[in-house]
Amino acid sequence: MRAKEFIDEGKKGTLTSRQQQPTRGLHKFSDADRWNGDYTLYRLGLAVAGTDGEIVPDMDTESWIGKSKLAAPYSKAEEDMLKIAYKVAGANYQDLNHGDSNSQELKSTNTTSPVANWMKKK
Repeated sequence: MRAKEFIDEGKKGTLTSRQQQPTRGLHKFSDADRWNGDYTLYRLGLAVAGTDGEIVPDMDTESWIGKSKLAAPYSKAEEDMLKIAYKVAGANYQDLNHGDSNSQELKSTNTTSPVANWMKKK
């Protein structure tokens, strides 16, 4: 048996009339860059949830991370391991904390009370 007998790389499937007749409102979509369809599906779901069919939701087309993946090393050793692995795997990376691996409280911590006027006198 030859490979071309069971592997067909050139033929693209089509929607048959038997498949189309019982369906209604089929939309086929992909991302414009043809890079990551799963992410596009996720963002499309968010956009659909934010509209009623008439209003246009105020939403960015990509989040801050976009179609990238995220690694979060907890120690200096893990960070060093990742840097070597990026190089070996040929992956591009960006250090979003610019080398600062210390976890810090927000500047607004302990500056305002979450309860308005809790010491209010009657």
